[in-house]
Amino acid sequence: MTAASPHPLSRQLLQLILDDRTSDRFVCELVWQRLGYAPADGLVDGPAAEAEPTAEATTAAVGASGAAQGPAPWRATTATPDDWALAYPLAPPLIAERPASVRLTRSIAAAHKQLLKHQLGFAGYRIGELFPRRTRRATAVNWLLAHLAERGEPLPDTGPLPPLLPQPADPVAGHPGDLPVQ
Repeated sequence: MTAASPHPLSRQLLQLILDDRTSDRFVCELVWQRLGYAPADGLVDGPAAEAEPTAEATTAAVGASGAAQGPAPWRATTATPDDWALAYPLAPPLIAERPASVRLTRSIAAAHKQLLKHQLGFAGYRIGELFPRRTRRATAVNWLLAHLAERGEPLPDTGPLPPLLPQPADPVAGHPGDLPVQ
């Protein structure tokens, strides 16, 4: 997947995200692509190229423990909105870290806040299923729906899917390789 050709969205894919059948990283990449971030080994330009990384961005790449986390980070490009690029020169872990998830929530226009309910029939998680990881995944899905709506793009019923994972045994911890939620 590259920033130039984001993974296609479909009702089926978004439902699988809500059902916790994909990695948190995959969910983040779907959003990052649409926010104009690109893998670090690609071209880096725009406001983020000149900006000093914020503490949040450094944590995104390194993790709260100070140890390197997973695959190479994604960087802001000229396609990344300035407010995101300045706050997060490196793409933030939207599921693992609350500030990034809050920013994503706030970036959804009021007219699109109910798209999960209206387009996917999602009524929310039950009390026993309410974990920060899952609610942040729902936020990401709602943002993706809003992104499509703002562009007047349709949401097909089916489309290409990533390799699916079984639901995690521990929904708080997530799938192997998912960053710990803070």
